Amino acid sequence: MDGGPRVPEQRRAGSAPVAEPGPLRFGVLGPVRAWHGEEALSTGSPQQRALLAALLLREGRTATAAELIDALWGPEPPSQALAAVRTYASRLRKVLSHGVLISESGGYAIRGLREGALDLAVAQDLAAEAEKARGTGELGRARALLNQALDLWDGEPLAGVPGPYAEAQRARLEEWRLGLLETRLDLDLEQGCHAEAVSELTALTAAHPLRERLRELLMLALYRSGRQAEALAVYADTRRLLSEELGVDPRPGLSELQQRILQADPALAEPSAPVTEPTAAPVRPAQLPASVPDFTGRSSFVTDLTEVLSSASEAGGRVMAVSALAGIGGVGKTTLAVHVAHRARPVFPDGQLYVDLQGAGPRPAEPETVLGSFLRALGTPDTAIPDSLEERSALYRSVLDGRRVLVLLDNAKDAAQVRPLLPGTEGCAALVTSRVRMLDLAGAHLVDLDVMSPDEALALFTRIVGEERVAAEREAALDVVAACGFLPLAIRIAASRLAARRTWTVSVLAAKLADERRRLDELQAGDLAVKATFELGYGQLEPAQARAFRLLGLADGPDISLAAAAAVLDLPPEDTEDLLESLVDTSLLESAAPGRYRFHDLVRLYARSCAERDEWPPSEREAAMSRVLDFYLATAARVYAMERPGDRLVDDLEGTRYPGLRFTEGAAALDWLYTEAGPLLACVRQAVGTQRLRRAVDLLWAAKDLTESGANSHQYEMTARAMCEATRDAEDARAEGRARTTLTNVLLVSGRIHQASEAAELAMQLAESAGDATAVSWVANDRGLISLHQGRFHDGRAFFEQAIEGHRDAGNRLGEAVTLANLSRAYLGMGKVTKAVEIAQHGLAVHAEIGRPMRRANAHFALGLALTKAGRHTEALSQLSDAQDIFTEHRQRLWVGNTHFRIAEVHLAAQSPAQAAQHAEQALALGCVGGDRMRGNVLTLLGRALSVLGQADRAKACWREALNLYEQNGAEEAQVVRGLLAPTIA
Repeated sequence: MDGGPRVPEQRRAGSAPVAEPGPLRFGVLGPVRAWHGEEALSTGSPQQRALLAALLLREGRTATAAELIDALWGPEPPSQALAAVRTYASRLRKVLSHGVLISESGGYAIRGLREGALDLAVAQDLAAEAEKARGTGELGRARALLNQALDLWDGEPLAGVPGPYAEAQRARLEEWRLGLLETRLDLDLEQGCHAEAVSELTALTAAHPLRERLRELLMLALYRSGRQAEALAVYADTRRLLSEELGVDPRPGLSELQQRILQADPALAEPSAPVTEPTAAPVRPAQLPASVPDFTGRSSFVTDLTEVLSSASEAGGRVMAVSALAGIGGVGKTTLAVHVAHRARPVFPDGQLYVDLQGAGPRPAEPETVLGSFLRALGTPDTAIPDSLEERSALYRSVLDGRRVLVLLDNAKDAAQVRPLLPGTEGCAALVTSRVRMLDLAGAHLVDLDVMSPDEALALFTRIVGEERVAAEREAALDVVAACGFLPLAIRIAASRLAARRTWTVSVLAAKLADERRRLDELQAGDLAVKATFELGYGQLEPAQARAFRLLGLADGPDISLAAAAAVLDLPPEDTEDLLESLVDTSLLESAAPGRYRFHDLVRLYARSCAERDEWPPSEREAAMSRVLDFYLATAARVYAMERPGDRLVDDLEGTRYPGLRFTEGAAALDWLYTEAGPLLACVRQAVGTQRLRRAVDLLWAAKDLTESGANSHQYEMTARAMCEATRDAEDARAEGRARTTLTNVLLVSGRIHQASEAAELAMQLAESAGDATAVSWVANDRGLISLHQGRFHDGRAFFEQAIEGHRDAGNRLGEAVTLANLSRAYLGMGKVTKAVEIAQHGLAVHAEIGRPMRRANAHFALGLALTKAGRHTEALSQLSDAQDIFTEHRQRLWVGNTHFRIAEVHLAAQSPAQAAQHAEQALALGCVGGDRMRGNVLTLLGRALSVLGQADRAKACWREALNLYEQNGAEEAQVVRGLLAPTIA
């Protein structure tokens, strides 16, 4: 058991703990992972994880840059290996706690981690303790410790980590794991668990057929199970395998065991240290409620909590193990706690105490009353129970001294109610459930219980309803558990209702739950009701908390930022944060990330019903939604303006009363836009049928980068279509014209040119009828782009010239510059290359006067296209590279893809097919503006490059895929590809 590498740095005395939002932990016995508390951290690319693993396994010692390069790439590192190592280290430093990853003597090291911060170090400690326990004859404890160590493995060590160092460490750690496993199996046999060990050893010998120690253990286990012939067959099979594979005979120990089996050696018949029978336990309290027979899932929580409770009985372990489970009503806290408590009963032979503290009700249980009942259950006569809380608590701790008792405190109100009820001695443990996160319960192991995973939810539903009914309508069953928000109580209620109604199908239940306004009413059965569970928590809130709960529930979206919540509540951010964090502590709200909050779906429905019932005056609901829309519009307009200085669109948006955020740099502005995409678009959709419609449409337009980047195209399109219908129904020509302009934009990006043409034509009619000059100019530009795609270059020129005139009249210099770049492409299509170059250069000059907005990339892009046609390849590559840099900086992924495609065209024209193929592959990986048709263009070009490189089969595969895309879209380019494939087709 001593084969594991020591990592003493993780436990070195004097390593000062670093203040963290949660303990910093690392895992290498599986994928390389890191956590702050329960929050998983991003460990980056495979090479970055390889660097982290190399540093973690250096035992706190400094690794030089040369050593790290060798670890990651071996003897043939890339030319930029040193720079890559520095980049990976810099990224890791930003993710980890301050001072953990240090630079030293030209290398790096990880220092100052807390005890048990690395799973490997924990496994080593457990293995060492197991060895000591075995040496002192504590075989049962040694087995338990080894099982804990082995449970730390989560698949293949360093899974997916590249590099020769990781490969060597993987082999070493796997060898150590097998050694620990052999030791534990040996202990199993020493304690007489031979029958149970056979199946595990059978699987292990199949996985590791040449490992003789496993074969020896399997032979012994089979023999002790009365299966002598099978034991001898294992030896024969081993001898044959070793002879065929390695040309050797079994080792002497294996041959000796075979002889002893043949001779029926009596010493083999029984283990050397049989399990001793437990002594009769004295009468003890056994107050745990029954565990539900259909308990499902929660395996990681069960394991975690069982280990914490078990630590109470370990030598040198905790004085008292306390775990506090928190979560919303109905999430299954009590069910889980009772299940874990039953599993942990063997660790607490002196009894288990249980009480429902009624913490969510109007009259929580008094601690002194609970202590009286506990003391009686522990054998204390009534005459010996004192009156005061302090005296009862002291006597309670004295009675528990020397005993090993588990105390389950269910449904606690707060830490103050719990503290007097906690045992205070080694060997005892407490398990607490509450809707409140008990941050002030010193030393407690805090567990936030979330809803079930979809698989767990479906499994619970199936166990109650029956496999046959669910299997016949699996999709409907998935709809049911999703409508229940994967909340165990809701799933149990829905499943129980269905189980009691044999004439209902699963689809009938799914249809009933599909109506959000009726859903909470449907989720009740007998004395179980989801709404009643939430009502208990809502009734405990202070007035300001209750108002925040109601109003925040009105906003759709996956989550909400602190700043947006402040707008909803019309409060300063500091006060808003205090209220939201207090709601998080009550489990009625979740903290999705620092500064971001979300509701469980059913809790949101309940919050809205509270707003409709309790918010007064009712106009406050509309005012709250108006404020948050103002916040999003004002902020999005600032992001738009930072990205497009000189664009006058922001001057023509609807006015706002509530202010938005201000940014000092473009990166922060873009971070906000992409982070807020879901809530922002949800806010737009919620304006349907309200007086907020115009502002919502303008918000959609101001956030157009969400579709042009390709990051949120589907959500954006669905929202744009909803706005088109809503504005049409409202008979608001100005708003509908702008809504159809946004729809045109998203259709252009996705390459659906025919649909884009229809949308743009209607948008132009509406904008002209409403006198919306801003929209007219931008729609004219879009119609020009549509004409380019359709090969109508003269029409495109006319549209672009109309747009330029409109932009100049409005003083919109950016709009003029953007449209000049597009006009250059029209002249290029007409064969007027010199004119195209001249106009593109003019557009670039206008951009230079404005500054360096994102749209300057379009001018470089257009000039690069024109120079390519002019045969000026070096200049073209320079312009396209500039465009690519700007698109990348502003996170326009699809435009980066388009630029890679155009660079590939230049390289192919310049007789550099390898570079052309490389850039075409990048374009395929990133995607392009233009959808499937543009993908067909990229595949066609890639095929040409591969054909020149002599890779004919790959080239034909590209052309076949391109032809399929062209034929699906009715593109005329299909004929060209058929020509390229003609010999194959023939």
